Amino acid sequence: MNCFLSRNYKGLSNAGNKAKTDIENIMEKMSFRNIGLKRTFYDHTLTAFFLNLCGVLKAPFHLHKGDVLVLQYPLKKYFSFICKMAHLRGAKVIVLIHDLGSFRRKKLTIKQEMKRLGNADHIITHNDCMKKWLENNGCQPQLSTLKIFDYLSTTTAKTAESIQKPYRVLYAGGLAKRKNTFLYEIGEHMSSYTLNLYGKGFEIEEAKGAERIQYKGFVPSDQLIATAEGDFGLVWDGFSLDGCTGDFGEYLQYNNPHKTSLYIRCELPVIIWKKAALASFIQKNNIGICIDSLTELNDILTNLSIEEYNNMKNNVKKISAQLAEGYYAQTAIQEAIRQLK
Repeated sequence: MNCFLSRNYKGLSNAGNKAKTDIENIMEKMSFRNIGLKRTFYDHTLTAFFLNLCGVLKAPFHLHKGDVLVLQYPLKKYFSFICKMAHLRGAKVIVLIHDLGSFRRKKLTIKQEMKRLGNADHIITHNDCMKKWLENNGCQPQLSTLKIFDYLSTTTAKTAESIQKPYRVLYAGGLAKRKNTFLYEIGEHMSSYTLNLYGKGFEIEEAKGAERIQYKGFVPSDQLIATAEGDFGLVWDGFSLDGCTGDFGEYLQYNNPHKTSLYIRCELPVIIWKKAALASFIQKNNIGICIDSLTELNDILTNLSIEEYNNMKNNVKKISAQLAEGYYAQTAIQEAIRQLK
């Protein structure tokens, strides 16, 4: 039997929780059995702790020899316990990574993380760059790749208007200056496009070239898919216009940002840092533009024809349909099970 462990999630406005509940929904569609408690969404910290603990303690009693258990990582303090109990019951463990504690937040050393992940039998990484990094740092279990996160939603993307220049670039997410300093510098380098910002925490009065920026405020993801005002979605992080810097920016070299999937579900071609791990996926599928520096964007968008843009847009629609159905997670999980068995 194929199984997964559900838990309490503190709301779906958090991109990480959206990604995890989507994976659960995809596994339910694949006839996986939840061996934990029913999924809940309580915000109260003590309630959430109690429900997650009860689910973890319940789970091993519902595992049997030959079962395959898919865990979503990180699972904090419960991860090693669940893996060891699954093995005692004769089950195999597949781990699907969402985040690595030894990267941005430095909550674990690399050695600690490799030891923890070593409890798995198979690990589904984000992409080839993360897979190689894990191999180079001594990760022992089998490794495969997800390619990109799915984005389940029944919402239909906004009907495309007749495209005309100047192009509109959309950026969505947390807009705090400590994480996205580049947003406060980009305005004075824009002439052939405009920038639409969606999210919380942007102080537009402090931004250079603010007259070229429209701050739309926070919009829930399903609503954004239906109403997004833009021609491209921008994937960028950090302090600099000339590359993604700092812990958040450098992490782009290894992870699959969930906002990339959101942009594709909005049917927007993606603009992404050339050194980002997802750049190869964007390039291979011709669904966007890979750049070294945001200072290049004026010239690139000036020279991009409407015909070239529409070609990317049509390719994005095909990938968007796959993300809406859970194609990538389902394919990756089926392949992991095949390799285990």
